[in-house]
Amino acid sequence: MSKIRNLKISLLLGIMCMFLTLGIAIQINTVKNSTTTVGKTLVENELRDSTLRWKQRYEEAYAELEDKEEELNSLREQVASKDESYGGLTNKLEQYNLLLGNTELIGKGIIITLKDGDSDKVKGYATDYIVHDGDILEVVNALKNAGAEAISVNGQRIISNTGISCVGNVITINGEKVGVPYEIQAIGLTSQLYGSVTMPGGYLELLENAGVQVDVEQVEKETIIIPRYNGIYKFNYATIYE
Repeated sequence: MSKIRNLKISLLLGIMCMFLTLGIAIQINTVKNSTTTVGKTLVENELRDSTLRWKQRYEEAYAELEDKEEELNSLREQVASKDESYGGLTNKLEQYNLLLGNTELIGKGIIITLKDGDSDKVKGYATDYIVHDGDILEVVNALKNAGAEAISVNGQRIISNTGISCVGNVITINGEKVGVPYEIQAIGLTSQLYGSVTMPGGYLELLENAGVQVDVEQVEKETIIIPRYNGIYKFNYATIYE
């Protein structure tokens, strides 16, 4: 009887140990998964917070820039009203702002729309009928050479140091992502701008032959609005020569 009882006790202890081991394993696995999930959540939260902080800093800096511009305009008006000799300086500053792209403009000109071709209708390589950064740059340069006074692409003002580049399959202008369709607006002499981009053998004709969808609209009324440049001018390598 004693042996049987000892056997029962041993068996009971063995079963208890097995369940205890199983419980510990389950708990460890649960804690591990929980830790991984918590860690991933913490990383995501940190990235989200960092993005929000940078966005807030940008918005604050941009708001401060607008406030300073309002103060500057107010000072210009005050100075001009006190001394007529400063009126000429104010006009010069306005002209400089026009040249730098710091002023929103309205006028007549042309609107060019570029879209990727339809792969079902176009034969050839896929890269041929897709709009690339180089295509936009070629059209913009053609408009500049034709005397365009102001140009924008999808709302991004083109200035002297505007960068038009491609990162993967995304085109960026002034550091901002732009997507299809690409609407290029230009203010200038309508007939001259139109003739420069639609002449036989021109770049737009080459794009159309490759399968890119091209539309050119002449705007004879002053309804084209070119936004001001919202970025910050920064020279990393050039300094004032004295």
